[in-house]
Amino acid sequence: MTSLSVTLNLLRPSIAPKPSPSLRFCDVRNSTSSYCSTSRRLALFHLGSALPQSQILGAKASQLLRGEGNPVEAAPVADLAQAGAAIAEENALEWVKNDKRRMLHVVYRVGDLDKTIKFYTECLGMKLLRKRDIPDEQYSNAFLGYGSEDSNFTVELTYNYGVDKYDIGTGFGHFGIAVEDVAKTVELIKAKGGKVTREPGPANGGSTIIALIEDPDGYPFELLEKWPTPEPFSQVMLRVGDLDRAINFYKKAFGMELLRTRDNPQYQYTVAMLGYGPEDKSPVLELTYNYGITDYDKGNGYAQIAIGTDDVYKSAEAIRLSGGKITLEPGPLPGINTKITACLDLDGWKSVFVDNIDFLKELE
Repeated sequence: MTSLSVTLNLLRPSIAPKPSPSLRFCDVRNSTSSYCSTSRRLALFHLGSALPQSQILGAKASQLLRGEGNPVEAAPVADLAQAGAAIAEENALEWVKNDKRRMLHVVYRVGDLDKTIKFYTECLGMKLLRKRDIPDEQYSNAFLGYGSEDSNFTVELTYNYGVDKYDIGTGFGHFGIAVEDVAKTVELIKAKGGKVTREPGPANGGSTIIALIEDPDGYPFELLEKWPTPEPFSQVMLRVGDLDRAINFYKKAFGMELLRTRDNPQYQYTVAMLGYGPEDKSPVLELTYNYGITDYDKGNGYAQIAIGTDDVYKSAEAIRLSGGKITLEPGPLPGINTKITACLDLDGWKSVFVDNIDFLKELE
């Protein structure tokens, strides 16, 4: 079986402290792929049929085309183009709302794969789902989670040969894990030599019992006392410079639902929870805005979230129309038939969209 993650690594540039052509993690290059031509992208949103001129031009068209013996007045080309573009945008963004999407996995880099796997399985209760070593490409990766990849949100850890440390930066926030008893989990982590940065207690401005810990590479985890839940791996938190702008982008381009927002003036921050289902049953993207801060250092440890979609071509067009940047044109990956597209949001955070059917085939 050819792995999607293996092929993605062929597209990932070197960004680690030690320069090496093998360090590739879907931080995809700006490429000029021919997977999706302009004409094809436009055609995707005309649903295979031409639109009547009256529908394109609205009321003006009905007046111009009434006839009554008068010559038909031609609509200005600019008006026609503008109307057509508006309809294409409307179709694209409306399609996003009905696309079958879910968060598949989150990708980040670690300095000691076996050590991190041991911590996640023994301290956080995750299961090792699969592990792969790719000597030719000088990297290994492992998938862990609380359920199968075809239905649960999982972690993809990547280890690059010879690189034992990464810069997490200031933009990445934390991963959220729901547990039955935060205090007991913290005691276990301490017993295993883990680092606890916040003892169990109510969240700032809330009542949920939480604790903060760090994994062996320094990635922060927030433990939340929420149980039972079908999806213990519950959050990815990223910091953004303009919360309203980010919310609008993720709703339009990613089709996420705004689940809730919370402003905390005492601690000078606001958060927004977005996702593809209820917060107690599905993973969510937590966007945090710290008052007065508009830019963050993203480091080189955190990579991206992968999201399933029924159509990577339409997904890419909706991202463009919403102001995002496509860093990998939609289409099948070299060597396999899995179709993907990669992008940056308005704050520069990376995401990859993967064809739903192709993803399931990768797991066979």
